[in-house]
Amino acid sequence: MAFQIVLNLIIAFVWMFLNNAWNGVGFLVGYMLGLLLIGGMRRFFPQRFYIIRVWAILKLIGLLFKELVRASIEVIREIVKPRLDIRPGIFTYRTQLSSDWEVTLLCLMISLTPGSLPLEISGNQRKLFIHALDIKDEEKLRNDIQNTFEKAIMEVTR
Repeated sequence: MAFQIVLNLIIAFVWMFLNNAWNGVGFLVGYMLGLLLIGGMRRFFPQRFYIIRVWAILKLIGLLFKELVRASIEVIREIVKPRLDIRPGIFTYRTQLSSDWEVTLLCLMISLTPGSLPLEISGNQRKLFIHALDIKDEEKLRNDIQNTFEKAIMEVTR
């Protein structure tokens, strides 16, 4: 991936040099031309096209912000109610992520959304113990984590 980024930057600078246009527009045109060239020759590179990973990272950040806003609204809704109707508790979540970096990122994303907090990670890093503000349906919480955060992390790292 790093090789593709450096190659794309070199193509952009060569384009600016050949056109004698040392400005942002010349760089942008050269960068887009480099994207097209690298995209057309991606079968010669052992890694996948780096823009796909960049897009996955942007989707992960967008997902985090979306979940952060959604969870914040839910917590505020619970706080404003005259009578608390919550069932806090701890549930276990078995993850498919394997590396330390992936599990750490998952824990950070879970803890950044209000109402949930990872308490402990098992020794083999496959099981997380998570405290949730309201556990109405444990299976739904597990599916939400798996279909949102874990899936997005796998798109970025694999």
